[in-house]
Amino acid sequence: MARIVAQLSDDIDPASLGGKIASANQEALIRITSARPVVVDMLPARKVIPGMSSNTILHAGPPIEWDRMCGPMRGAVIGALLYEGMASSPDEAEKLAVSGEIEFAPCHSRNAVGPMAGIISPSMPVWVVVNETFGNLAFSTMNEGWGRTLRFGAYDDKVIERLKWMEYRLAPAMKYLIERLQGIDLKSIIAQALQMGDECHNRDIAATNLFFKKAAPVLVDSDLDSSMVREVISFLGNHEHFFLNLAMAACKATLDAAENIPYCSVVTAIARNGVEVGIRVSGLGDRWFTEEATIPQGLYFPGYSESDANPDIGDSAITETAGIGAFVMGTAPAIVQFVGGTPEDAVRLTREMYEITVGTNDSYRLPNMSFIGAPTAIDVRKVVETGILPIINTGIAHKEPGHGLVGAGIVRVPRGAFEKALRALAEKYAPEGRVLT
Repeated sequence: MARIVAQLSDDIDPASLGGKIASANQEALIRITSARPVVVDMLPARKVIPGMSSNTILHAGPPIEWDRMCGPMRGAVIGALLYEGMASSPDEAEKLAVSGEIEFAPCHSRNAVGPMAGIISPSMPVWVVVNETFGNLAFSTMNEGWGRTLRFGAYDDKVIERLKWMEYRLAPAMKYLIERLQGIDLKSIIAQALQMGDECHNRDIAATNLFFKKAAPVLVDSDLDSSMVREVISFLGNHEHFFLNLAMAACKATLDAAENIPYCSVVTAIARNGVEVGIRVSGLGDRWFTEEATIPQGLYFPGYSESDANPDIGDSAITETAGIGAFVMGTAPAIVQFVGGTPEDAVRLTREMYEITVGTNDSYRLPNMSFIGAPTAIDVRKVVETGILPIINTGIAHKEPGHGLVGAGIVRVPRGAFEKALRALAEKYAPEGRVLT
């Protein structure tokens, strides 16, 4: 691998391979840092997500079939089929899932992202986020809250009732809010939240409060049904993680603008399906480079241990891919109480991430690290060369379907995925006849 790294290293000659890669990576950094994600609508997935048919179920991570899905993802699929009314019992839902009548596809293949199991079914309302700088769209569902939720693989009656309430009560209120505010600038909220102690992956309390501050006055003064307004304000006020899915959609809209730049070695997606971790690289299009997923190291709720945990799962690593989340953990010391470690560990880990990124995002500054910009644009070459693997903050799902969240922790993206991507870059772009191994 060292010879491939040397072949693809930066060069001052802009006509050389290294010069072309350096130029492409700077272009990716500019596109990422100049993105302006704004939420502009709330619509059913079937009406807005490309290729979403009545029997499509989107999932987190790289492509995976029902037979290989992990427990929490299977549980979430069962729950989605019950929610859609396509099955009347878990057994019936499982038979339908295995029948071949359901089209499973990664969220990322449809400009979408979903936390944990990442399941999006046709009737689910989704945030519509536009990157105003480049015009591309991204989508995500609304966050359900903690505990026994669909995204962690739970599918009991309360889970389905909550999803229905979100469809018929919460979604109309959010659509009204967006229309009244004429869009909500997500980049501004994320930037403020980072200076208030969030890292906008596992800690979103500041971002959620900033969103609530915008929402509450509009909803209170609205002509919406008063009981609906009370329910929605109560839900938002008691759900400190609500902003996560908005942050994810903002990061997806940001990174999609940096895809498909020839010669570019910047990572545009990191996602996990609970079996494999996959990465995508700008200069290699929509190909996935995968490795086996590992179990996060962290803290478990009472009664649970690592033996209960499912391997790493979820599209939420899109936050780290965009340069926030665990990448800026140094500015969010309170998060270490949730995922384990110390504030000193958090600063050390953030400093490491500067070693594997192309530059910084000056819109996202870290106050307790002298207001330096967030480390941004992961370079496959630097990951392989330094051996420093991107770090992710993540929730931990129970390995069996139907249980839900059991803890939270941190995990590294496997090195093998980056080595495969680096080799593919060399195969695609290195001049013919050069030694690649």
